[in-house]
Amino acid sequence: MAGAGPGGHVHIPWYATGFRHDTLEAPLNEIAAVAMRYGATSYAVYRHRDDRYKYLQVAEFGDKMDFEKYWYGPEFSAFRTIHSSWYQVPVVYQWTDLTAYGRLGEDGNGNGANGGPEEASEELVSADQSPDAGG
Repeated sequence: MAGAGPGGHVHIPWYATGFRHDTLEAPLNEIAAVAMRYGATSYAVYRHRDDRYKYLQVAEFGDKMDFEKYWYGPEFSAFRTIHSSWYQVPVVYQWTDLTAYGRLGEDGNGNGANGGPEEASEELVSADQSPDAGG
């Protein structure tokens, strides 16, 4: 969570150059997965629907030094060398802290609960309108 140490989520925006929007996708997906070898606990690559040239790579690292090893490591260096004309530079990453997250099917502790809106509503109503609440 916010301020919980040196780790966090890193967001790396990529913008493909002319006519490279489709060819950049596969190598970007491959290099994103390499983050797991360097200590990332998750990764994702998003492609914008309104601008097919625009990608967002996201990875979660417990330690910023692990990210630096990934970013400057041999795989990412090779990626940048081979694909340097496929995206616009500069590529400026940003560190973020996750302050809220939700997902259907999880109970907030990573356990697989039904977690549907009906279940959440019933819990809220039963907690707020108990007979002892006086109203």
